Amino acid sequence: MSTNLVNYLQERFNQDNATAANNVTTWSGTCYLTPLLGAFLADSYLGRFWTIAIFSTVYAIGMLLLSFSAILPGLKPPCEANVCYPTSGQTATCFVALYLIALGTGGIKPCVSSFGADQFDENDDSERKKKSSFFNWFYFSINVGALVAASVLVWIQINVGWGWGFGVPAVAMIIAIISFFIGSRFYRLQVAGGSPLTRICQVIVAALRKSRVQVPEDKSLLHETTDAESNIKGSRKLEHTNKMKCLDKAAVVTESEHIKTFPNPWRLCTVTQVEELKAVVRLFPVWASLIAFATVYSQMNTMFVLQGNTLDQHIGPKFKIPSASLSLFDTLSVLFWAPVYDKMIVPFVRKFTGHERGFTQLQRIGIGLAISVVAMIVAGILEVVRLDIVRKNNYYDLETIPMSIFWQVPQYFLIGAAEVFANIGQMEFFYDEAPDAMRSLCSALSLTTNALGNYVSTVLVIIVTKITTRNGSLGWIPNNMNRGHLDYFYWLLTILSVLNFLVYILIAKRYIYKKDAGHVH
Repeated sequence: MSTNLVNYLQERFNQDNATAANNVTTWSGTCYLTPLLGAFLADSYLGRFWTIAIFSTVYAIGMLLLSFSAILPGLKPPCEANVCYPTSGQTATCFVALYLIALGTGGIKPCVSSFGADQFDENDDSERKKKSSFFNWFYFSINVGALVAASVLVWIQINVGWGWGFGVPAVAMIIAIISFFIGSRFYRLQVAGGSPLTRICQVIVAALRKSRVQVPEDKSLLHETTDAESNIKGSRKLEHTNKMKCLDKAAVVTESEHIKTFPNPWRLCTVTQVEELKAVVRLFPVWASLIAFATVYSQMNTMFVLQGNTLDQHIGPKFKIPSASLSLFDTLSVLFWAPVYDKMIVPFVRKFTGHERGFTQLQRIGIGLAISVVAMIVAGILEVVRLDIVRKNNYYDLETIPMSIFWQVPQYFLIGAAEVFANIGQMEFFYDEAPDAMRSLCSALSLTTNALGNYVSTVLVIIVTKITTRNGSLGWIPNNMNRGHLDYFYWLLTILSVLNFLVYILIAKRYIYKKDAGHVH
């Protein structure tokens, strides 16, 4: 959906560069924020299966409405001489459809990868190794879809019509839902463990109530169930850790609680419940350090497209490649690097590290962050060269300059390589480090980095535009990109990414991985 959306908003709704780019990043950000709602419902009440089923239906309704808004008279903005005149109602219909899709995404994004990983038994060595490969191939499959979107769908949108361009994926989504239900009898279902937010609040309240209580030196005296399993449905027990000792107070058994068979959970929590909260808190610094990567990634659907609009898009005398279609090189990069990583890099690195996954998850993410810095540098250099050609040849008023759009391929290819390391590593890391009964929620938490990355991009564009357009100046990102300084915006992102990478290294070095104390049945 996002591949060519910036051009759709410009063409059909007369939005300028900055407005269209901000609308796309704000919507994309919302698509990564709604998973918090879907994940909460999946972990607490519905389970992942029914959450996927319900929200996929909402998604399909949004897709159909968007298709109708591009086809039906009354919903479709009227156009004359390549200029469209949308009414407020038509604009509203388009955005209602887009945000229905964003809501539907909320139940799909955090649950599908976790639901797939649930099918592997973590207590079986063979299946545990296959689960690691699953995340690579899962991401590979997503990018097969993205390849079709960036090539076939963008071509349909531009050459056949926006209605067909939105209608084809709407039908594909309906087929996907049917396919999902056909496999129902084969699935291994995770039990919903009750509200994780309630359990987190119970630990905080119990710890505050016992703020003056001393934590015993012998940690075996802390409260825990005597059964093999924890008191949280479908969750293994977690080993006690010595970090964040103030939270351990919630599991201290006082004299009055010794005699109670069923203690008040707002006064006494189990060690596993306390460790659940600790696990989530430990994830936050890693989570925060991934926002800068998401900001860089979001440029692919906005600034990279606007940059591509100024370049020569012709292949030969007749065929013209849309600038949005260049994201297929990001997809091709993922399709190349995902199997190479799984089949070649992991076995090779494993010989030196002895780690079953080759790199640790945090090392893998770190490599992705480093590659994203290189991607921004390459994009910035291209823009410097492009503007230099504009100045030397006085091309200021040309829509496209005689410089091939394929000079953008390296920056897209590098973003794809960064994805294979950072995004897949992040997906696997948040699944593995999440407590059993909070996996959808932690997957959603990892996705919110993309939301915030899009929002940060929106805010940066607003701030940069406001500052650089003072005193009548055109600014860095004007409608005529030949008179702007997009290269300065790329350098700003490069500096932020380098600083973020240095902070990430410090965080990763101090991180202690989770240990499970039992088996889940």
